[in-house]
Amino acid sequence: MTDPATLDVTLVDGYVDEPAHFGVPPYVSTYPRYTAGALVDAGVPESRITYHTIDALRETPAKWQDVETADLVVYIGGMTVPGKYVGGTPAEPDEVRRMAWMAEGTTLMGGPVRFGVGDQNEGASDMERKDLDYDFVAKGDVEAAAFDLVESGLEGFNNRMRDVEEVTRWAQKGAFVVENHPNHPDYLIAELETGRGCPYRCSFCTEPLYGNPTFRPPETVVAEVEALYERGVRHFRLGRQADILAYGGDGEAPNPDALRELYGGIREVAPDLGTLHLDNMNPITVVEYPERSREGIEVIAEHNTPGDTAAFGLESADPVVQEENNLNVTADECFEAVRIVNEAAGWRPGDDPSQAPTHGEDATSRLPKLLPGINLLHGLKGETRETYELNEQFLHRVYDAGLMLRRVNIRQVMAFDGTEMSETGSQIAKDHKKLFKQYKSRVREEIDQPMLRRVAPAGTRLPNVHLEYHQDGKTFGRQLGTYPLLVAIPGEHELGRTLDVAVTDHGYRSVSGVPYPLDVNAASMDELTAIPGLGKQRAGNLVVDRPFDALSDAEERVETSLADFAEVRSPGGAD
Repeated sequence: MTDPATLDVTLVDGYVDEPAHFGVPPYVSTYPRYTAGALVDAGVPESRITYHTIDALRETPAKWQDVETADLVVYIGGMTVPGKYVGGTPAEPDEVRRMAWMAEGTTLMGGPVRFGVGDQNEGASDMERKDLDYDFVAKGDVEAAAFDLVESGLEGFNNRMRDVEEVTRWAQKGAFVVENHPNHPDYLIAELETGRGCPYRCSFCTEPLYGNPTFRPPETVVAEVEALYERGVRHFRLGRQADILAYGGDGEAPNPDALRELYGGIREVAPDLGTLHLDNMNPITVVEYPERSREGIEVIAEHNTPGDTAAFGLESADPVVQEENNLNVTADECFEAVRIVNEAAGWRPGDDPSQAPTHGEDATSRLPKLLPGINLLHGLKGETRETYELNEQFLHRVYDAGLMLRRVNIRQVMAFDGTEMSETGSQIAKDHKKLFKQYKSRVREEIDQPMLRRVAPAGTRLPNVHLEYHQDGKTFGRQLGTYPLLVAIPGEHELGRTLDVAVTDHGYRSVSGVPYPLDVNAASMDELTAIPGLGKQRAGNLVVDRPFDALSDAEERVETSLADFAEVRSPGGAD
């Protein structure tokens, strides 16, 4: 019998991406944390557990030795809704195989629940996990498998789902692994699970595979936040649930008291948090329970941080597609849900003193507290050319009503075993490839860009933008949060640091900005030119005539207000 206290375990995070769960950096998913906690609960000391991301293995080849020599290697990965990533690159099938081949000890593979395919990235969804040469594959919860495997002396386990009592222990015990994440502590946002499962049965979605909704009590989520906070995490996302409004209830009706206990508790144990965002909110909940939903949304907006997004799974505005795929919300109902969220949470800190939160936030020129996002899915059964027209009509209706959407997410369906979708969706997507491309382009031009101007007008301040990469003489970065804006800043600034930015212009899915506040006496020509209303000639006049003793002097010179973007910090050219 193998003594757990003597085991050396290596966890490799190949990243996950599910409908209700982000795990590609800067996000860290629940899987590696809960698995580490399960191992500790089974008797493995923290000091004998090593955690690496797949990117860390790529960047430091010597770390592969931890895979080779461990008594137990646990690989965690799986992309059920793959996208394009900036912060990290999900594991490739060859890398996943390499771990199994080189490991001298026992190997366990796990990730998104009940999938028999090794969907490590887009294009690899037909690869059988059994072909990846792992000793064990967890078809239930990988954390439960790891616990049972250690308790059995590495002899085996029964595929099962962990229960609430177990995740309560494991979530706290496994918080320590975040300290080994390459992004820790400043550029890391921890996913939090409030519950899982869904009462609805949309044809394409994997969330019902977790069963009917179950929720973790508020105090257990709060305790997890406290454990992560003590380990240096300052950014959190309540992303692991199908519908945040249904939290703590029967899976359908909102429970504002549970949300108040959850959000209030998080703010109490993490007083200096930098980000508190969410992900999924079901629009049908908002329209079927409008008053309780409004109360719950107001609770969220009281405690969250600006720029939060509630993703609405409309999926299609076409009644035929809705019926054939068991979609639960109509276009009219979704429109009403968008209106309610705008009214209850679309305010900006500083708009109304009675609504301003008391969490020390800068209460000027910020993004709205909480806005809906719209998910549209193509390739579903019943889709025709008219589907695209109906989707566009819905988006124009929202815009013309003066409402705000934080984002419109347009993607094509992926088919998974266990869902009602088959290869039909893939064939529809292929047949409509040209139509899809044209439609997506129109949405970007006619909806995304004007909507972005409405949500983040020039002068909006984005604090703590993390600088990620250089391109074409500009520096690109994002805030931490749900669907953060990509920001382009003139010049090549030092990567890895953060800047406060004032928005100056808008693309289809991104914004341009300048460091805030910009020192008129020290700013580059490109930075000054980016300020709305200046242009090259007036920016040149500022450069020629500086230094200025006061911002009002600079504004008088160019006959343009600069107060939303700049200040004068160094009269005479010196600090």
